Amino acid sequence: MTPLPPGSTIGILGGGQLGRMLSQAAARLGFDVCIFTDEPDGPASRVSAKTYVANYLDRAALADFARRAHVVTTEFENVPADTAQALIDAGARVAPSPKALAVAQDRFDEKSFFAATGIATPPFAAVRCE
Repeated sequence: MTPLPPGSTIGILGGGQLGRMLSQAAARLGFDVCIFTDEPDGPASRVSAKTYVANYLDRAALADFARRAHVVTTEFENVPADTAQALIDAGARVAPSPKALAVAQDRFDEKSFFAATGIATPPFAAVRCE
């Protein structure tokens, strides 16, 4: 990815406290921020240029969000991977990728991925609940 010039808009998926801190830091660096969240009046919305309040799988709202943001990131790992993919499909630059989000949302998959790439992990096993 190439660096963003000042004045660019960063899109953040999630409107909580981490999104607020990210938005404030981005503003100090000369960036605008737009938030996409499924909760009205979140902490990040109070310090950001624009907020989209919609379901994370609302493709029309995501497409509008993608047109506004020069790059999109997440404030937390539980944003649906399908949301990131919908933004990519709409032409947005998105990081982390849908695959990274999917892996991060399942602790067994996450630890398996780390182990497969040579990153040390404590012993782990899958647990099935029925």
